[in-house]
Amino acid sequence: MSYIDTFYLRTIADDGKRPPLRGVAECDVAIVGGGLSGLTTALQLARAGKSVVLLESERIGWGASGRNGGFVGAGYATGGEAIARMAGAENARKLHQLSIEGMRFVRATIDELKIESAEPKHGIMGVQRYDGGGELKAYADKLAKEYDYHVEFKTRDEVRSVLHSERYFEGVCDPNAFHMHPLNYLRAVAAEVERLGGRIYEQSPAVSASLDGAEKVIVTTDGTVKAATVVFSTGGYTTGLVPKLKRSYLPIATYVMLSEENPDLIRTAISTTDAIGDDRRAADYYRVVDDGKRLLWGGRITTRAASPATLAAELRREMVGTYPQLADLKIETSWSGLMSYARHLMPQIGEMQPGVWYCTAFGGHGLNTTAIGGVVVAEAILGQSNRHNLFKAFGLVWAGGLAGMATAQLTYWALQAQDWWRERSA
Repeated sequence: MSYIDTFYLRTIADDGKRPPLRGVAECDVAIVGGGLSGLTTALQLARAGKSVVLLESERIGWGASGRNGGFVGAGYATGGEAIARMAGAENARKLHQLSIEGMRFVRATIDELKIESAEPKHGIMGVQRYDGGGELKAYADKLAKEYDYHVEFKTRDEVRSVLHSERYFEGVCDPNAFHMHPLNYLRAVAAEVERLGGRIYEQSPAVSASLDGAEKVIVTTDGTVKAATVVFSTGGYTTGLVPKLKRSYLPIATYVMLSEENPDLIRTAISTTDAIGDDRRAADYYRVVDDGKRLLWGGRITTRAASPATLAAELRREMVGTYPQLADLKIETSWSGLMSYARHLMPQIGEMQPGVWYCTAFGGHGLNTTAIGGVVVAEAILGQSNRHNLFKAFGLVWAGGLAGMATAQLTYWALQAQDWWRERSA
């Protein structure tokens, strides 16, 4: 099976592996959503001996958790200063440490479950598209001092020795962070949940919910789940099942393209196995995949889904603008997925009412934060910790509806203009 088949087509193809729920299922915890946060919650609960039923409206990894670029690094979609303003300096420190723990949890899970198909490769490099005058060096020094977390500052010459582009200046390489095949990781975690006794039902959209009693009831198209506890982890594809959740996030589309096989041409531009992300607000991110044969390139955001082919053309123009030597590199396929963003750009994790939990809004930095979100929700349900309270400052605030969508798009365009001016002035 080709890399394209395993990376993308399996996210939209019905392999018929897991049946939909039919009839009545009873369990300790029902989880709605088969992305990384839902699967991690299920994994941790199943490891602790809880009976778990997970409902997925499509297939495991069908949403953003399985369609993303595969970057697993520390941090959140918003910066540390903004987090400190909202949650306080000490909580901001603890939240950053949680994000590091989430990254390490994913890596440890790959090792423990021997998920060779996840193909983890260490090294994520963040690069500047303007001369930052030592900003990144100061950032690297701050991480080392405050978190004992060490990244490698790269000078302009060091960056350009492996990224053969005039667009880039300084950079920082995080050797602790890594990149992987996200869909294969999700499928392996799902298999482990089932091995431990958890039940996963695909093609089982939740159509109604009764959440006020001691016994929670989730009704799907063809079945019913009864549980003492429910976790909603539905991300950018959240429906109106729980209106408060639906109102609290904006569905933001992002886009990815995958090149043809042409390793010799790709090496003229990129001679590193590190994954790359630039410093813009809606950054380009890319990495060489398939043993160096292909280039995966992502970026751009829109507040409503556009044609992946149209956006891929824009991504390709950006790729060629960065690396003119890739002008002849053909794009073989492209796809999009919906992320969920809250207005405060932080994950939304907590207990909505007794026995009803939410774990969502991971857009922008998802593979570490979805994992740690699932961990802390499971800990709370098991009575092991109250670490979920670190996210209390980032509740289910109204995202603004249609006005919020329009504001988000206008903000993105304004930030793009700022990025353009900053680079032009460099």
